[in-house]
Amino acid sequence: MEKKKISTADIVLTGLFATLTFVGTMIRIPMPAAVGAPFIHLGNSVLLLAVLTLGFRKGSLAGGLGFAIFDVMNGFAAEAPYFIVESFVVGGVATLTYMAFNKKDDHIYKIILVAVSAVITKLAMTFLKSTAIAMFAGASLKPAAVAAFLSLPASLVNGISTLVIVTVVYYPVKQIVTSFYKRTTPNFNQN
Repeated sequence: MEKKKISTADIVLTGLFATLTFVGTMIRIPMPAAVGAPFIHLGNSVLLLAVLTLGFRKGSLAGGLGFAIFDVMNGFAAEAPYFIVESFVVGGVATLTYMAFNKKDDHIYKIILVAVSAVITKLAMTFLKSTAIAMFAGASLKPAAVAAFLSLPASLVNGISTLVIVTVVYYPVKQIVTSFYKRTTPNFNQN
């Protein structure tokens, strides 16, 4: 099996998407919740765009690093490892959904289905995390699950915004990333 080399373009684009994830998460609107301190932000949209344009590993790494840097710089350092893992889980589900279709098929319905699968995964991960946090704080399972469920509106709004944003900007972003790779990477192959 031939190892694929990491190009300078890969490093630059991974760093760019990590930065965009960080900035997208900095633009936030706090929401009240029974568990945690959720807020509406654009970071999830950038994560999904990174996965769709850079691939699973680089895109998930970019999103995870962006979220982790945000967490460390904003008083949520204890949650940084969780968000790195969550980025890979959400990115993995998005990638599997994308691969379930013809690889060369890039119709809008496919992008919408990928975004929906990512949003559902994010909601499930948030629910499980919030339930676990409430249980660590001393609640039993049922009250913890209810509190976690009542904390989901911010994640749902983030999910809806992710669906809309990714659907609207995926094609221009893909074109920009592909153009960058073509100009900077010899023998660039889109596969």
